[in-house]
Amino acid sequence: MKAEILDISGKKQKDITLPSFFSEKIRYDLILKILEAKKHKQPHSPSPVGGKQHSASGKVKHVRHVWKTSYGKGLSRIPRMIMSRRGSQFNWVGAEIPSTVGGRRAHPPKILSMINTKKINKKELALALKSSIGATADKKQVMRKYANLEEKQLRPLPIIVDSKIANLKTKELIDSLKKILGKELFKISIKTKSVRPGKGKARGRKYKSNAGALIVLGKDEKIKTGAFDIVNATTVGINDLAKGGPGRLTVYTENAIKDLGERIK
Repeated sequence: MKAEILDISGKKQKDITLPSFFSEKIRYDLILKILEAKKHKQPHSPSPVGGKQHSASGKVKHVRHVWKTSYGKGLSRIPRMIMSRRGSQFNWVGAEIPSTVGGRRAHPPKILSMINTKKINKKELALALKSSIGATADKKQVMRKYANLEEKQLRPLPIIVDSKIANLKTKELIDSLKKILGKELFKISIKTKSVRPGKGKARGRKYKSNAGALIVLGKDEKIKTGAFDIVNATTVGINDLAKGGPGRLTVYTENAIKDLGERIK
């Protein structure tokens, strides 16, 4: 499979033979399986001693002629905290159990239930990585991911740019990508963040954002910008290439293609 390398103004510079995994069959099942397995959730739960940090130790006894008994007083047998006393007469209140003031929660979140323990086979992981790279070079898959795109607006995929793009400053980089991607593709490629309409604002999801384009650099290249997601060819993974589903709009540098070829056999 061949692809064209573009200069920073978007003009064709030369052709290049791509590594074989760019024409790999797209395994949606494996990509989605690994995206699911790699989901990360910060486990939160109450303190193990929450609601137990006072002197209400054990249940109040309910038998005759015993110290600290509640026999004949119409008191339920729950742990109680002594507020004051006069001889064997106690002023106490229920504590610790969920039905009392300041008591622990009945069924709090359990950290163990939140830790993702799904395992992935090494061969499946390797095949899914090749598939997700192949999806970035598949016109039909990219069109499926970005429903607003028309075929005319897409240039030949994958989009490979001369490595000089890594030396540009942010403003020059944005101008260069406008020329390389075109007006319609550039709208999709830039990261945007907006306030969500409706009640979701009050439910912990105030902002709505898109993934934007991914720029894959060679191992010795660096770009500092918040406008796009930047990742190195030596560390790029399925979560980067298939964020929101396979077929993410991805721009590779010439050095990135070489490094990917060395990394993936």
